[in-house]
Amino acid sequence: MTDLLYSEAEDDLRAAVRSLLTDRSDTTSVLVRAEDGAPYDAELWKALASDMGAAGLLVPEKLGGQGASHREAAVVLEELGRAVAPAPYLTSSVIATETLLALDTAPEVAELLTALATGRKAAVLAVPLSASPNGPLPVDASTITGVADAAVADVLLVLKSDGLYAVETASVTVEAQTPLDLTRPLSAVTLGDTAAATRLADAGAAERAVRRGLLAGAGLLASEQLGLAEWCLEETVRHTRGRHQFNRPIGSFQALKHRMAQLWLEVVSARAAARNAADALATDSPEAALAVAVAQAYTSRVAVHAAEECVQLHAGIGMTWEHPAHLYLKRAKSDEIALGTPGHHKDALAELVDLQAP
Repeated sequence: MTDLLYSEAEDDLRAAVRSLLTDRSDTTSVLVRAEDGAPYDAELWKALASDMGAAGLLVPEKLGGQGASHREAAVVLEELGRAVAPAPYLTSSVIATETLLALDTAPEVAELLTALATGRKAAVLAVPLSASPNGPLPVDASTITGVADAAVADVLLVLKSDGLYAVETASVTVEAQTPLDLTRPLSAVTLGDTAAATRLADAGAAERAVRRGLLAGAGLLASEQLGLAEWCLEETVRHTRGRHQFNRPIGSFQALKHRMAQLWLEVVSARAAARNAADALATDSPEAALAVAVAQAYTSRVAVHAAEECVQLHAGIGMTWEHPAHLYLKRAKSDEIALGTPGHHKDALAELVDLQAP
């Protein structure tokens, strides 16, 4: 039977990533950078991707990576979710990397994977953040809107009718859009003349690879949502223990205790679903698509509920711009539609288990 508990190595990785984020990306600094319109911290990304080697967790050692698995990458995303850290980890180190790993390891693919694994470059799959693993894809589109993290990508992976291409970001137009989640900026990418693009795969292999990348992204997005929900629950419990009314901590009021107990049950269940999806991807299980659909259908709504409760139970302070609760609510709402909505994943789940969808 699969062991979904965290291994000692995963716990050590968690501690290292949390220490880094505590030092360099606390919620106050994230809020300040987001308000200034420059959420990314290049030094933080260098420390995480290059110095710690987290960018290469999914990449084999022979290509300069760590040769780890999706379980370790999921731990990193949990911590990034807890800190709502603006970093292109999901888009570059998971989705783009997994897409490239699904291709034949031609020299140009190997070279790009090595660059991503060592943190020398960041790549983004040129699809809207809302694109799902089994939904429509923007093939031969001249302009693609809602592309996450394109502003800091060095390379775009572009799907065309005759294959998958690597395009230098400097050769395209990237225009910032107004996102709900200020910590994961979106852009409209206008490709224009891509004559200098490098062809990585033919049409059939390209679509399979892109869908594999999106599947891995959706599965590990559940871990980011889990980390977000855990922070919201812990912060809410901490606040309600310290906030007093009628000479009592408000956390001792039965109505609030019931709400937090219910949320704790949801978070525990979300952890099981997210861990199962990460393990299924790590072991290349034939039921990986099923595990991902379950995880996304459930954890998306848990993250939103946890963030809503965090704002509401902080009362007046939770509604202010100065408190980071709104960052978590916006990330949760953005993640809810990222890589497929919960409803879309429920439909996919119904099809996978041969049941009529609602």
